[in-house]
Amino acid sequence: MLTEYIEEALKRAHYEMIDDEEPFYAEIKELKGAWATGKSLEECRGNLKDVIEGWILLSIKKEIKISKLGKFGIREVHESVA
Repeated sequence: MLTEYIEEALKRAHYEMIDDEEPFYAEIKELKGAWATGKSLEECRGNLKDVIEGWILLSIKKEIKISKLGKFGIREVHESVA
């Protein structure tokens, strides 16, 4: 579930070139505050993946609802003790 959510988020990323030391910029509009830069498109995408993972963990820690991306969502799993 987590991997699929991250992959879906990466598919929704918007990339552009900016005038900066790290000219590749990416953001995911559905995930407020999720953006990254890099010296290459590959580096930018890797950095963005790390940002998404951190964004998810912080959202869980702060108990912020994580919106579904298409058919992919993240939900807490409760284990029952027998």
